[in-house]
Amino acid sequence: MSPATSQQHQGKIRVVVAKPGLDGHDRGAKIIARALRDAGMEVIYTGLHQTPEQIVETVIQEDADAVGLSILSGAHMTLVPRVVELLREQGIDDVLVTVGGTIPAEDIPELKALGVAEVFTPGAPTQAIVDFIRESTAGGRVSSS
Repeated sequence: MSPATSQQHQGKIRVVVAKPGLDGHDRGAKIIARALRDAGMEVIYTGLHQTPEQIVETVIQEDADAVGLSILSGAHMTLVPRVVELLREQGIDDVLVTVGGTIPAEDIPELKALGVAEVFTPGAPTQAIVDFIRESTAGGRVSSS
């Protein structure tokens, strides 16, 4: 990565796609990552078994506009709040946070109250995810930094 990449990525939305926790299934995350890439976004896929700390570090290092957390393990009410908390501790309030996976409908309002912009459950069209991230970041930061 060139030194200029970090701050000069206007026009290309940078999205970290992460698999927090012990969940070992990443097919859906890879499908989403490919769809985002094919839509012209720069995608950083973290791989499996990431801690919230590792995910936030990647968001910082990659100067990401958005982070998509893919969780199938049922640990979303532990992992997602920790990622959001760590982002806030680092003063990062301009990164769009989305969650995808097997999330019970009754947990979605609480996740959104924590600061998650959107929750995508199994069967969500990839184009809906692409459109949401594109519209929410407006081609750049969620808000000015």
